[in-house]
Amino acid sequence: MHPKTSKTLIMAIEIREVNTRREIRRFIRFANDLYRDCPNYCPPLFLDEMNAFNDKANPALSVCEKQLFMAYRDGKPVGRIAAIINHRANSAWNCKRVRFGWMDFIDDTAVSRALLDKVVEWGKARGMTEMNGPVGFTDWDHEGLLIEGYEYLAPLASLYNYPYYIHHMEEYGLAKETDWIEFQLVPPTEIPERFKRLNDIVTQRSHVHVDKVRSAKELKRKYGLEYMDVLDAAYQKLYNYQPMTQRQKEYYCNYYFPLLNFDFVSVVVNDKNEVVGVGVGMPNISEAVKKCGGKLFPFGWWRILKMLRAKQIEHFDLLLIGVRPDYQGKGINSVIFADMIPYFIQYGIKRVETTSILETNSLNIANFVYFEGKQHKRRRAYIKSIE
Repeated sequence: MHPKTSKTLIMAIEIREVNTRREIRRFIRFANDLYRDCPNYCPPLFLDEMNAFNDKANPALSVCEKQLFMAYRDGKPVGRIAAIINHRANSAWNCKRVRFGWMDFIDDTAVSRALLDKVVEWGKARGMTEMNGPVGFTDWDHEGLLIEGYEYLAPLASLYNYPYYIHHMEEYGLAKETDWIEFQLVPPTEIPERFKRLNDIVTQRSHVHVDKVRSAKELKRKYGLEYMDVLDAAYQKLYNYQPMTQRQKEYYCNYYFPLLNFDFVSVVVNDKNEVVGVGVGMPNISEAVKKCGGKLFPFGWWRILKMLRAKQIEHFDLLLIGVRPDYQGKGINSVIFADMIPYFIQYGIKRVETTSILETNSLNIANFVYFEGKQHKRRRAYIKSIE
């Protein structure tokens, strides 16, 4: 199911800049209108999207330039796109890339071409030599065009798009740069002996253990932003990653962690009480977000909070696992899973969905070969020279 275009396309496409608060609201609403009849689309939280484009609210914008655009035909919106330059990432990777993200459009190549042409024009005017997307301001935003797995409900933390987007990317001359894959897993009904043995070996050999903190306040009091430092270091070599600023670390710490059920936060520390690994997950809240249309008020917040605090959970999202570089390859992931699995059992979780994992990240992928389940989704980042 996706929107059809008219057989007769005679009206020119107009590209308008999006700058005012009213225009940004229209930019956000466009995707919800486009996917109104799509059962597996999960709208983003409207407040999160507004904050994402707010220079005062989103610390990533201190290292990024951006310009939002919308496409119109006959006065009606038919597409949207964000043009982004992350200077900190470009410096880290020694490249000159203009990114495109938040790209949605009707099934008309004239529309997608006009949007992408505008990104090229904007990027070239600022000295960029490549275009890359779909990605966000940073690696913490939605990224990767969905190319497999349309039949599954989208988690809040992932992009969803119609299948026709693939043709539009290829028609424009964009080529694959990398793919991410995702897994849907069936958690065990009891802790496997393998994890018990590995946990014992790793904890003894590497002198580590899980410190089961119980709140964001306790986590910050005991470790400050050290766990964010671990995540930042762990992800440095991942695709397009932008080293976080101090303000970004504080933002992610203060904004997201207070929402979590800390049964599903695993903090691994060594005998010096240094954080060496972090695992984080949460109940899948897509159904609650769909019911409220991405709006927290008047009752959306209650639906979402109810799912976040539920004592029985059917669908769970494994959001992230990060291990300090000097502890990678030492089995720290096994310690994290050994901590989480009893809670999977306690909460009656029937399926676990991972976030995107680079197809070349064999160490991370190896974590899931011992679980019953399947690789069910694939995402793609595209690249094109614009010199």
